[in-house]
Amino acid sequence: MTPILEARNIHKSYEKESNRVEVLRGVDLSLRPGDQVAVVGASGAGKSTLLHILGGLDRPTQGSVYFEGEELFKKGENSLADFRNRCLGFVFQFHHLLPLFSALENVMMPSLIAGEGRAEVREKAERALNEVGLGPRIHHRPRELSGGEQQRVALARAWVREPKIVLADEPTGNLDTESSRRVFDQLIELNRNRKTTLVVVTHNEALAERLETKVRIIDGKIAGV
Repeated sequence: MTPILEARNIHKSYEKESNRVEVLRGVDLSLRPGDQVAVVGASGAGKSTLLHILGGLDRPTQGSVYFEGEELFKKGENSLADFRNRCLGFVFQFHHLLPLFSALENVMMPSLIAGEGRAEVREKAERALNEVGLGPRIHHRPRELSGGEQQRVALARAWVREPKIVLADEPTGNLDTESSRRVFDQLIELNRNRKTTLVVVTHNEALAERLETKVRIIDGKIAGV
């Protein structure tokens, strides 16, 4: 099967206090449609950096990323932003919900930014919130929801535009054990129902074992798949 997203020889380094810090040192990764991939490793190993590069949020120092055969970083910033909005969904450790808006309005936001009609957007957002079990709470603001519920709103927001890939960076890192399990259950269920490629960065080895593929990063390199 042709890869949907492919990273080739990815290097990333930063200049810090006159020192060069190498975070990624030649990473290759190929993702197919519908894949479930956990990226694990110690803190500082380069997991989140890799995820941000795969999602076009950060540019590599060296190497290339291809989405459906097209080189991602040959795009300008506006084209990259459009690509992220159309093709990717993001879930972060901190849900980044807008506090003055309801769960429904938060989920509607990416589609409204894309210029879709409000009635259609509302219908899709309600459907997405029902999928993650939050139908009765769609009009609640973030402060009226538990941490696990807030993260499930973030899941609905990531999936609402039916992206081809969802990238999740420590999506359960701020949650208790039961909330973590429920959020992970939702990630896996949405992946299976939608056939969306799923990449999850996590330090939780038990949760990582539930995904079909586990990639370990050690000192900026992939040590095993």
